[in-house]
Amino acid sequence: MCLRVGVSKARDIARVHRLPMVGVHHMEAHALVARLTEKGVEFPFVVLLVSGGHNLLLLAQDVGQYTQLGTTVDDAIGEAYDKTARLLGLDLKRGGGPALEQLALEGNPKAFNFSVPMRQRQNCNFSYAGLKNQVRLAIAAKNINAEVPLSETDTEERRLRADMAASFQRVAVLHLEDRCRRALEWARKIDPSVACLVVSGGVASNQVVRSRLNYITQEVGLRLVCPPPRLCTDNGVMVAWAGVEHYNRGMTQPPPPIDEPLDAWLDLRPRWQLGEILEEGVADAHKRSLKKTGTHPSLTAQVRSYAEGNC
Repeated sequence: MCLRVGVSKARDIARVHRLPMVGVHHMEAHALVARLTEKGVEFPFVVLLVSGGHNLLLLAQDVGQYTQLGTTVDDAIGEAYDKTARLLGLDLKRGGGPALEQLALEGNPKAFNFSVPMRQRQNCNFSYAGLKNQVRLAIAAKNINAEVPLSETDTEERRLRADMAASFQRVAVLHLEDRCRRALEWARKIDPSVACLVVSGGVASNQVVRSRLNYITQEVGLRLVCPPPRLCTDNGVMVAWAGVEHYNRGMTQPPPPIDEPLDAWLDLRPRWQLGEILEEGVADAHKRSLKKTGTHPSLTAQVRSYAEGNC
């Protein structure tokens, strides 16, 4: 519904003022905003998008040109942070991720021996459902009651919850590290001129995530680029900038007809694949799920088709 309202308003403005329209892919907007805020972010570069709903690894070759190296097969890291924060009875006013990150500073990250997800899978996909379940079972075993807020616990109980938070965060970020290392290796085989890793999305504000990803980029001689925290979460600036990037390349649509009715059919795509998928990164189960959700060609396939004059 929110997408329909936004697109309808944009089309109305374009229709009345006879302005070109630019369709913006939400995840591409996250990927491109670093080019607004940081100098020297030139194509190609690798993008890690981490949020409550998405984990996505891409090789960005140009505006509208992406190769998908890995994606979420079940739960995203942000959702796992939020769920764990709720189970630990944290104050969620500022969000579960920031609350858990703050509590983890007080804990022992090796107090609980959670398993790192998918280490046996040689791809760049992400899975946090198993880790979420490990944490849920550990919390139940320790009789941690989420109905009792952290602020009302005694010293021993607070330390227990802090250890749980720190142990979860250590493994959650290790999973990111594993996938990013492989993605950087794959991307540089495709294009050796890759020079940086861009990390965006709400979880990119997490300082532990930034620190660890900075370590692995330094290992391979690349640069880590993160937009300012205020532009990591969903915001209008990133959408406007993605529009500018497309507009500057002539990637626009003509204004809607002056007599377009209010109830005109709109091509809304709340779920839209961004890049073409690298075959090495696709498991059979994920191929089946893509067949169910891949109603439209990816943004990359569509841009290429326009460039070739097929649309």
